[in-house]
Amino acid sequence: MKYKRVLFKISGESLAGESKTGIDFDSVLNICESIKECYDAGCEVAIVVGGGNFWRGKYHEDMDRLNADHIGMLATTMNAIALEDGFSKLGVEARVQTGVEMREIAEYYITNRALHHLNKGRIMIFGCGTGKPFFSTDTGAALRAAEIKADVIIKATKTDGVFNKDPNKFKNAKVYSKITYMDVLNNKLGVMDSTAVTLCMENNIPIIVLNMNKKHYMYRAVKGDNVGTVIK
Repeated sequence: MKYKRVLFKISGESLAGESKTGIDFDSVLNICESIKECYDAGCEVAIVVGGGNFWRGKYHEDMDRLNADHIGMLATTMNAIALEDGFSKLGVEARVQTGVEMREIAEYYITNRALHHLNKGRIMIFGCGTGKPFFSTDTGAALRAAEIKADVIIKATKTDGVFNKDPNKFKNAKVYSKITYMDVLNNKLGVMDSTAVTLCMENNIPIIVLNMNKKHYMYRAVKGDNVGTVIK
């Protein structure tokens, strides 16, 4: 494996399947099976999951942003528990840690404790993003990757990588095989928010953006094959 310790960023929407809301457990199992392929090959695996299948962070103009973000954190926790259950069904031990303390449901995030689980061969699933409002789960992924000293972040999406313009709007959009952090920031490509990209740049953590629906792409990425877009 080219990358030994890998952090996967998984969107909440990917857990919803065709319904696009809630949790479709078949979709959960499919994601877990793809990640398990990397785990079985010897990777240490961590995951940050979003909550868009329950809550997109959009709130009424009269709703307080703090409360809206707290709802989003709870949504990510539900998804984290679903992933933990999926790995359990596949015979893989996983642990959920959250950035907000909820001791009856999951462990509170402590870096050394997370590293202990990784060293024991357990998959780590991080909920609540950074644990603070006003930050995205992309930033949460970048922060956790820096804290556990991940070799790479793999952002699993529904597209083939990073495009020079929106492929849904422009038929002549081209996908990059490699691109720099600064190009992503300067061209406002929208792969991850600017805080997340900057944090990865400062800590020299490469980001691979790939299509999670293509079979074995996650495994090929950690092996070092040229799939998706590498940001570094």
